[in-house]
Amino acid sequence: MSIILIGYRGSGKTTLGGRLAARLGWGFADLDQRITAAAGLSIGEIFSRYGEGEFRSIESRQLEQIVKLKDHVISLGGGAVLAESNQTVIRGSGHTVVYLHADAAELHRRIIADPATADSRPGLTALGGSAEEVANLLGARLPIYRQLKHIELDVNSMPVDTLVETLHTQLRSSAQ
Repeated sequence: MSIILIGYRGSGKTTLGGRLAARLGWGFADLDQRITAAAGLSIGEIFSRYGEGEFRSIESRQLEQIVKLKDHVISLGGGAVLAESNQTVIRGSGHTVVYLHADAAELHRRIIADPATADSRPGLTALGGSAEEVANLLGARLPIYRQLKHIELDVNSMPVDTLVETLHTQLRSSAQ
């Protein structure tokens, strides 16, 4: 079994995922890193050269591979859950799915505070990464995140180490 982390960009999937994997003594795999390695381009470059459609195609192929990992914490990109075929892959993986939830305002704050945002998190609509874009996209994705999750963790304000321990406790409880 593995753990799949889902949530909007900036929710802490990579940071929390790496620390949770270390806490569990498991491997860590990041879908976005697999996409960039497979394409030989940054996410921003994939979007600008080939468009979102090609990015999503690469993402789906890499998702099919990454869910085969056992004893891993797997971080998915925020939009990886959008395609119904990806939802089917996630559900069929047999892994525990954890939704990292944060409010739109907190997500926007984190995104603009990240110096790598321009390359790793391109704007997804004409709103160009604005607070309005985050609120709109989070609103649209929220039902999907909640439909897929086994566990939901509010990541708005707790320190990462506290979140790791909280999630570790929840995972142990759900396994019993």
